[in-house]
Amino acid sequence: MDILYKDEHVIVINKPAGLPVLPDGWEKNAPYLVKMLEEEYGKVFIIHRLDKVTSGVIIFARTADAHRALNMQLEKHEAEKVYHAIVEGEPRWNEKTTKFPLRMNVGHKHRTMVDDKNGKPSETRFKIIKRYQAHVEYDRKESALVEAKPMTGRTHQIRVHAYALGHPLMGDILYGASETDLIARPALHAHSLTFTHPSTNERLTFTAERPKDFVSALKLLDV
Repeated sequence: MDILYKDEHVIVINKPAGLPVLPDGWEKNAPYLVKMLEEEYGKVFIIHRLDKVTSGVIIFARTADAHRALNMQLEKHEAEKVYHAIVEGEPRWNEKTTKFPLRMNVGHKHRTMVDDKNGKPSETRFKIIKRYQAHVEYDRKESALVEAKPMTGRTHQIRVHAYALGHPLMGDILYGASETDLIARPALHAHSLTFTHPSTNERLTFTAERPKDFVSALKLLDV
């Protein structure tokens, strides 16, 4: 378990892809992050979640007071989450803010969908970091590395907003991506988290290095 920071109030983790935060509905006896933490450190409180397939920074509170304080920061947009993602295609924009309303847990696949009538307000801010050109020789299509800042916390928000823009995350078959040999999961990584410490009031930022599969995909795109 890659612990980025811990004290008596909070624990910040660099979560690997493939490890669920809570019990997986299909594999209830499989390891999950909360259980692993509580076996070693005692009770923890969930502040936000990452999908099982998403890697990167996630924070847990260790006291009820810290839990309330951090939840308040998220509700007031005082905490900042920054993700890195690889998207298919060549976006015509360098920066884009999306506000598609989202409805969660739709259908037997429990997908999130854009729903202008019944969806909840949702906002994600995208910014291009680097563009990758197509390579016929290596069977590579256009793609881009993007920064994504979710201003709300809907399930699968970044994945669905990218899909709604016509640029699904590489490897995200659930949301319209093509089959690929570059990465075996949606190419999404929680790069950094900035928040105010609930006890010291210090402004802190924690960053998680991109995992090997994400780095490998970028290298293969950059041939």
